Amino acid sequence: MRKHRIMSIAAIGAAGALALSGCASDGAGGTIELGGGGSTGGGGDKGTITLGFLPSWTDGLSTAYLLQDQLEKIGYDVELKTLTEAGPLYTGLAQGDVDLFPSAWPEVTHAEYMKTYGDSIDDLGTYYDNARLTIAVPEYSDLETIDDLAGADLDGKIYGIEPGAGLTAQTQKMLPTYGLDGEYELVTSSTAAMLTELKSATEKKEDIAVTLWRPFWANDAFPVKDLEDPKGAMGEPEGLHFLGTKGFADEFPEAADLIEQIVLDDEQYGSLEDLVVNEYGEGREAEAVDAWLEENGDQFDWVVSS
Repeated sequence: MRKHRIMSIAAIGAAGALALSGCASDGAGGTIELGGGGSTGGGGDKGTITLGFLPSWTDGLSTAYLLQDQLEKIGYDVELKTLTEAGPLYTGLAQGDVDLFPSAWPEVTHAEYMKTYGDSIDDLGTYYDNARLTIAVPEYSDLETIDDLAGADLDGKIYGIEPGAGLTAQTQKMLPTYGLDGEYELVTSSTAAMLTELKSATEKKEDIAVTLWRPFWANDAFPVKDLEDPKGAMGEPEGLHFLGTKGFADEFPEAADLIEQIVLDDEQYGSLEDLVVNEYGEGREAEAVDAWLEENGDQFDWVVSS
């Protein structure tokens, strides 16, 4: 069995480490944290799978614990390794320090990483096929398309997330495409700060525009709608993928077979993320997965119950 190496990479740029940042920072720096996560199982006789994920990306946080639950039930030990940015995670996959990434955006948002590391990474399957970056407004807003932002009474601000996020870069490209770069400032700080602004505005029934993405629990938690993007400036919808280090299926064949069967729709994914992030929260992720499987497990052929 291939030996795992411990790799530390010097940070390049700021790390987006706040806990609510979905598809947030995708800078090139960060460190693989060997103390984060861990294994809830024990005694797996089929080998140890190192699963790397970013806790601040709640889509990946949810699928990380789902995979840990399922893979340990079929006899693997799963070590969870937490990181703060995508760059070192892709590097870790390419170099074999990480075996599995449970929520990658390789088609558009992380295409540059795949250009760099793709020859050393195996695509294990697409489990969600409608991931997209959006500009959102409250449901009660009269705005329907990004074109409608021109001249709208929004104080010239669109509230965004982390400065280094792929979503931030795409929004900055969108503004001149629609002629909005002279009218709007993209206010960047953190996902948590953006959600605070969104919560405050919707509670007061005020107008606001924010950067969001799907899948993300906030789309269900707040009364929001996506603005139509007739010019496609926010990018095309993409799939969320499970990625493995090169040769993953050869080393962990039963794991690869299970992983490639997993497909989730909007409702299934949304309920998983909501349970893990909101209803149960930090430290109770395994309980959240158990509850989700209890409620949804009979919908899938791939679920391992024990």
